[in-house]
Amino acid sequence: MQQRVPTAVTGSAVLPPPPAARRRGLARPTGRPQTLFSWLPLLVAAGLWLYAVPRTDLRDIGDYGLLDRFPPAYYGALAVLTAGFLVTLRRAGTAPWWPAGYSLAMLVALKAPPALLYDSVRYAWASKHDAVITRILTEGAVHPTAELSGGMSAYDQWPGFFSLNAALVRAFGVDAAASYINWAPVALGVLTLPVLVLVYRTFSDDWRLVWTAVWIFQLANWVGQDYLSPQGFAYLLYLAVLAVVVRHFVKPGSAGRLRDRSRLDPAAAAVPPPTGARQRAVAVAIVAPLIGAINASHQLTPVMLCATLAVLCLSRRYRNWGLLAVTVLIMVVWDLTMGRVLFLETLGTLRASAGDLLSNSRAGYAGEPTGPGPELVGAANIAMVGVLAVLAGTAVLLRRRLTRSALPLLLAAAAPVPMFAVNDYGGEMLFRVYLFGLPGTAFFAAAALVPAAAGSGRARIAARRTALVALPLALTALLAGFLPSYYGKEGMHYAPPAELALTRRAYDRAPEGALILATTGSFPGAYYRYDHYERWFFTEQDIPENLRMLKDPAGYLARGIPEGRPAYVILTPTQEKAVTGEGYLPPGGFAELKAALKQSPLFRVVEESEHGLVLVHGIR
Repeated sequence: MQQRVPTAVTGSAVLPPPPAARRRGLARPTGRPQTLFSWLPLLVAAGLWLYAVPRTDLRDIGDYGLLDRFPPAYYGALAVLTAGFLVTLRRAGTAPWWPAGYSLAMLVALKAPPALLYDSVRYAWASKHDAVITRILTEGAVHPTAELSGGMSAYDQWPGFFSLNAALVRAFGVDAAASYINWAPVALGVLTLPVLVLVYRTFSDDWRLVWTAVWIFQLANWVGQDYLSPQGFAYLLYLAVLAVVVRHFVKPGSAGRLRDRSRLDPAAAAVPPPTGARQRAVAVAIVAPLIGAINASHQLTPVMLCATLAVLCLSRRYRNWGLLAVTVLIMVVWDLTMGRVLFLETLGTLRASAGDLLSNSRAGYAGEPTGPGPELVGAANIAMVGVLAVLAGTAVLLRRRLTRSALPLLLAAAAPVPMFAVNDYGGEMLFRVYLFGLPGTAFFAAAALVPAAAGSGRARIAARRTALVALPLALTALLAGFLPSYYGKEGMHYAPPAELALTRRAYDRAPEGALILATTGSFPGAYYRYDHYERWFFTEQDIPENLRMLKDPAGYLARGIPEGRPAYVILTPTQEKAVTGEGYLPPGGFAELKAALKQSPLFRVVEESEHGLVLVHGIR
């Protein structure tokens, strides 16, 4: 009987692995040791992780978030997963399920602990979104023209994501989205993984490069947009549209030139077949509902999608003005109908922000991060961006054939940058530009670490030797940067149920229409029953103004309360960590504020405990 030859998928054809693939280590290794070293680290890591997570101490989360709360076994599990991934990467060409399994395991290991450990919603903004979903469930409708304080009207103008979750809550029969909200990062990560593989396989047949890019993407995705949010949902749809475009919008004539180039660099051998006008029209019809869902869910993602499709038109391969026109049309129609109020308001502010690159690219802090934890987070963020930029820039310069064949990914990575010239997006534009540029950046960063098979024998050997050292060091460095970036400020993101209960009692005690005061909106429960109250987060302003406020906190707040308006002040430990860590108040400023309000005859204490302080405005 003729022996079967292992196959590798290239484009739409099934071909035997070329000799270059065997030289790259893509041929199937034989023997039990390879299999043993593939699954054994996975079992060891799982054992360490299962041992460590229940022993994580959540009491009194300090300056370093969960970094000093995780047991050493947790970090051991991450190290073993990294080592196992590097081992299985050698078999990626013939056994891609092994690096896939390790990528999935690392995703769970990194992002599942809060879902298993926390007894309340992680992240204040997730709590806010839970409040929006609860309101939609209660009222059964949205009101895009209603005026709600604190920018909450936008959620009725872009309600797609919240309506979907309201339907899920009803379908599953749970009480609220809070019952599954902490699992959102894991769920979105699992859904994102195959989409990334589709995108990367379009530009590379080298499974080592593809899975390394996926691994880097997971470690570099620290910006905190993968929680239960419109941005996380719309970003997944954005990647899905990008995958369809790069795989099914190749114009005739360009694919042949790319195949000629790919013979010079086998890593760039995956070239999708060209598509005719009719096929591209069908593809437009397929992605139009996805584009509609993006526009119904989020304000910024449609703009980023239009920018990406526009820069792809600079490449002959993907010059499809029809798709760009449809995308722009859907965005404009939504903005002028459901989102009209906020859209026109935003247009009115562009004159002041347009062209102000320095201000638009600032981080969303009022001042400098304060304390060892936030300072470490800031340093880790900068280091992560620097490492990715250096790696991606190295690949662009040294692997020019791959750069030419994967030009669409390079263009997509650069597409969000002009947004700095438009708006600061509430101090978050820096993070959003990074997020939308990450898929392409991760691919080229991986290309700098995974050596190409082409080139002279001596050069290839030197590249492989360099990769043996550079790849483990780079992945370890990115993991070390991810952990503080993602978990270093957990004191701001987690509040015990007793603190949330105190907040809700304060709201329920206040009459409808009352003014609720708090130092910041970054605490769970801040938007509880948000359509019944008005809120004033009084430290979310310029630092000099906060310093003036601290000279006479009671008088400052009393002057801002309309005469005859019921007003309650809520101060919690989570707020203290947030305003101090983000630089709104100097160290000790929150305690000074609390003491001044308690002693003032203008405010009366309603409730006080270790979980917070509630005061009402009025003469004692």
